[in-house]
Amino acid sequence: MKTLAASITAVALLATSACSSGDTESGTDPYSTPADQAQPAYVAELESTIDQLMRDNAIPGAVIQISSPDRGDWTGTFGTSTLDTDDPISADDHVRIGSNTKTMTVTAILQLVQEGRMSLEDPVSKYIDGVPNGDTITIAQLAEMRSGLYSYTFDPEFNATLDREPEKAWTQEELLQIAFSRPVNFPPGEQFEYSNTNTVLLGLVIEELTGMPVADTFDERIFAPLELGNTSFPAIEDASIPDPHPQGYMFGTNVSTIDTFELPDDQQAAAVAGTLKPNDVTDDNPSWAWTAGAAISTVDDMTSYVKALVDGGLLDQQMQQTRLDSVQSVGGGTAGYGLGMARFGPLLGHDGQLPGFMTFMGHDPDTDLTIVIATNLSTVPSGEGSALTLVKGILPIFYGSDYQAPGDPARAPDAEAEESAPAPTPGG
Repeated sequence: MKTLAASITAVALLATSACSSGDTESGTDPYSTPADQAQPAYVAELESTIDQLMRDNAIPGAVIQISSPDRGDWTGTFGTSTLDTDDPISADDHVRIGSNTKTMTVTAILQLVQEGRMSLEDPVSKYIDGVPNGDTITIAQLAEMRSGLYSYTFDPEFNATLDREPEKAWTQEELLQIAFSRPVNFPPGEQFEYSNTNTVLLGLVIEELTGMPVADTFDERIFAPLELGNTSFPAIEDASIPDPHPQGYMFGTNVSTIDTFELPDDQQAAAVAGTLKPNDVTDDNPSWAWTAGAAISTVDDMTSYVKALVDGGLLDQQMQQTRLDSVQSVGGGTAGYGLGMARFGPLLGHDGQLPGFMTFMGHDPDTDLTIVIATNLSTVPSGEGSALTLVKGILPIFYGSDYQAPGDPARAPDAEAEESAPAPTPGG
């Protein structure tokens, strides 16, 4: 099912070559291993695994950052920034982080709750008029994806417009008009269903209560305190990505991927063989994702951020525990979702998918292992998010060869049952 990604035309395989953190462009990366020091023991297996997965799944480029107090820190870059060129991807590259933005939006909401300016049990109608079932949908249900509101990203005409006008700057009013024109999917609280409409509404609630643009709220409450100097939230008219950045690539079209990102079998084979080339969608305007997915960051910043997200540093102790306790099983296995936070097996965090990019950030609060992945391809030919494909290959290296990763909590429950192994961020 479509989460927060909008695909464009097909993909090609590039030969990928791994380079260790000693080969990255950044000489000051706090998570890299200096060239004159031995690499962590897991690196050889991880590089071999990622090389193979990238070849098998037509992933052009990836940056992977591991932080582990027991097994060592390491940053690796793989593949290319630009298809058909010798243009290595960089550990310093900025990428669109998609639905990882949701964690920021809900963090700001929780901060406002702990300051006594609102309650998680407030109905959304207290702040925003015209929401279907707005008198009975709570702020918590929006943050936990249990509102029942239709996600505008499933609308066929919306997707057709994205295909026709990739440069369009979408207003929040336009997005909500699409969502509210459709019937609700179920009564509030009845079940889990990932919907970008929820997080756009939360962004408007933040602006209503703070009286400032949500970008300024993120700067003041999240980016500055954590010193995330390479993380930003663009204005809706701004489709640029700060330099340096890779080019971003996508499969299919927005319309063709409403129900599935999986390519037909013959196209999958052609993509892996390298005869089916992707479109470059780097400059597609991300405004349609807004507080559900428009932020930009780097792997260094995401590593710092996800540690604070899971271990604490953005919320007081009581609110942090409320957030952790909110994560409930969704779909099957060990996938879970709560107040703007996903569980992916032993890791807590989120993932994110936008045209041309996919990222994953996860932190294990028991072992302090942190894994962050950024790629310049949204979905692999089989339809899975590219960063999820890679993290599923990495987890057995740290949790044992028999470890089986869960499915993606951002998928609809029926899709989750079909795709989880065994039966996410979260995509989108």
